Amino acid sequence: MPPEFRSPYVPNTEPDRRSMLDAIGVDSVAELFDDIPENYLNSDLNIPSARDELELGRYARELAAMNSVPGDYACFLGAGSYRHHIPAVVRQITSRSEYMTAYTPYQPEVSQGTLQTAFEFQTLVSQLTGMDVANLGMYDGSTSLAEAALMAARITRRDRVAILDSVSPLYREVLDTYTQAPGLGIDVVSPSDADIGEPACLIVQQPNFFGYMEDMERLAELAHSSGALLIVSADPVSLGMFRAPGDYGADIVVGEGQALGVPPTFGGPYVGLFACKQSYIRQMPGRIVGKTVDTRGREAYVLTLQTREQHIRRERATSNICTAVALIALMSTVYMASFGKHGLRHIAELCYHKSHYAADLISEIPGYSLPVEGTFFQEFVVECPAPPSEINSKLLDHKIIGGLDVSEQVPNGMLFCVTEMNSREEIEGLATALAEVGA
Repeated sequence: MPPEFRSPYVPNTEPDRRSMLDAIGVDSVAELFDDIPENYLNSDLNIPSARDELELGRYARELAAMNSVPGDYACFLGAGSYRHHIPAVVRQITSRSEYMTAYTPYQPEVSQGTLQTAFEFQTLVSQLTGMDVANLGMYDGSTSLAEAALMAARITRRDRVAILDSVSPLYREVLDTYTQAPGLGIDVVSPSDADIGEPACLIVQQPNFFGYMEDMERLAELAHSSGALLIVSADPVSLGMFRAPGDYGADIVVGEGQALGVPPTFGGPYVGLFACKQSYIRQMPGRIVGKTVDTRGREAYVLTLQTREQHIRRERATSNICTAVALIALMSTVYMASFGKHGLRHIAELCYHKSHYAADLISEIPGYSLPVEGTFFQEFVVECPAPPSEINSKLLDHKIIGGLDVSEQVPNGMLFCVTEMNSREEIEGLATALAEVGA
């Protein structure tokens, strides 16, 4: 750092730095970087010259215009991040100033509004999943799943985790990261396996990564007969018309809450759903808001359970989940409250029927087929006559964002998603375009 420059954000004085360097036995800060090859140490970053605010704004808009975004394009991409209708009331309420700074309500006496919306979120998630209790949210669906696996290991005192090979590969990568430090082993099993050993849990995605419904009755029996907990990663919108995990014996239910009132937003921030049976509540990560009465008998909300490391001793904490999801959880709360039970069912039915209409049209196109059998919700796999990457590139010329390339799992496989946002014209336009680009 040049001697004439002094950052106001670095509080260390020169004597402070000298003392630290002496303590570790080096002469200068530059010596700390001696191991880095010279050609990497001060490489040319090729940064353009500075622009004024007006010019920079114009340049940013030009870059944004290069994106192919849903709305401007018909979109059939899902695989964990979904485009659903978001009522205007969601943005209207969540953009109010008192919510825009939502954070952990450390002082309940001045945080009753935040606490109440958190309580409503927990209540709605519990009702949706059919479980006894839900927490205030996790970072996203993948981290919820990983935290559930750690929770199951604590409860059962077992050191292996079984997960179906039909669970999202991205979720499995996150699980692998989370289980490394505690030393948990991971067994990837098939939905048809009759024996999974004696793991802490069996993790199932419903619908699975390819959009199809698993036989949850059999999988629940398989998990419980081995003494394992059943963890279900559920699509919350699908629960508008399919059975809640609590109805078939799930012990822990997790999920990605993005579909409930949160736009795709290039991958985040999202909110992870987390619910479980009452008997396991002490091992649940995160925070739980409860309702009580104050000394005057008035209804009041408080943080009832706080098992994250910021609140209690680190060695006794169940997670280090923080508070970034509070505002996103509020968006999902407003979404669920505005649609209600019947509205969510209507959305789910639209997704189901539109996706099946699309699948029927595509399966009739020469060269295309549906290689996976079974009941699906809003996503389905199509085997294409050419590499999906080529087909997707050509679809962009038709103002269509295609599906996800899953060729690693299915030869020339593409995972399509159809939600209530896709009109009949868009679906039929996709079929016409596929016939043209696949010929």
